Amino acid sequence: MHERVGIGRITMRKLATIRSVTETRPIDGADMIELAIVDGWKCVTKKGEYAAGDAVIYCEIDSFLPARDEFEFLRKSSLKTMDDREGFRLRTVKLRGQISQGLLIDPAILKRPFAVGEDVTVELGIVKYDAPIPACLGGDVIGAFPEFIEKTDEERIQNLASDFESYRDRTFYVSEKIDGTSFTAFMKDGEFGVCGRNWQLAEDATNSHWRVVRALNLQARLVGLGRSIAVQGELVGPGIQKNRYGLKEPTVFVFNVYDIDASAYVEKSEMEAICGQLGLLIVPPLGEMTIQESLDAMLELAEGKSVLNPKTQREGLVWVSGSGDDRVSFKTISNKFLVKYGG
Repeated sequence: MHERVGIGRITMRKLATIRSVTETRPIDGADMIELAIVDGWKCVTKKGEYAAGDAVIYCEIDSFLPARDEFEFLRKSSLKTMDDREGFRLRTVKLRGQISQGLLIDPAILKRPFAVGEDVTVELGIVKYDAPIPACLGGDVIGAFPEFIEKTDEERIQNLASDFESYRDRTFYVSEKIDGTSFTAFMKDGEFGVCGRNWQLAEDATNSHWRVVRALNLQARLVGLGRSIAVQGELVGPGIQKNRYGLKEPTVFVFNVYDIDASAYVEKSEMEAICGQLGLLIVPPLGEMTIQESLDAMLELAEGKSVLNPKTQREGLVWVSGSGDDRVSFKTISNKFLVKYGG
């Protein structure tokens, strides 16, 4: 018996972790608030609430906090309903002209000893906020996302602040990050499958993932390659994320090809060649780049118009260097995009 998409959610991301405040900065024209820096993140807080070196619980944007007394101060600004329960979604906001991303909480809320680096996501009942699933993405599921394929979820550059300097000698393949929904199609030892972010999907004429597969005759084309691989991309089009790119049909843009037998992503040049053989589009490449002089400059570079539709802001950029054990990848999300569309 199949299950229906939407009955459960899987959270792998460390949404709430114990970290240290790096520094605090004043905000021009503000007497009651200031800026607290935690790794690469900036959070607006009450003046004097935290100081450099203080341990805090940092909750990332897109966290969905449970409706508990400790979080009730968020009700007016952040109340949402997900899976028929109330909670508080953290989003990028602008206060006194200053971008603020996430929430800082006193670790005393844990009522136990703690250590910097701890993941307290589950302990606090926090999950990732997911918008309601559109009808075109629903349907029956066969099971969980296959364990033999690595799930795509690039880390944000702000969480890699301590590693930033070590990337200066690398050249990165940079591409536009497309705002859609996760798509994976695979062929393994003669078995074909189609997946969303968390589930393998049963064939369904109304499901946009399967509509793309049939339109491209993708199953037969993967068979023709004669190897065990997964193509992973972003599915965009009508009914998905308000169709920001104005596409008339569901379309997938590939950003990774995963070699299942080797348990590794292929090089970007090989990815492009394979997509050419399969008749698949790739996410718009912006060329090879080295990193900018600072995290702030990296985030500014993420801003710009989408190659797919120059009338809309792009979501950001994805940076990839190397392959196998030497592979480094991360994403830089445009703050202009986040403020306008949420997240």
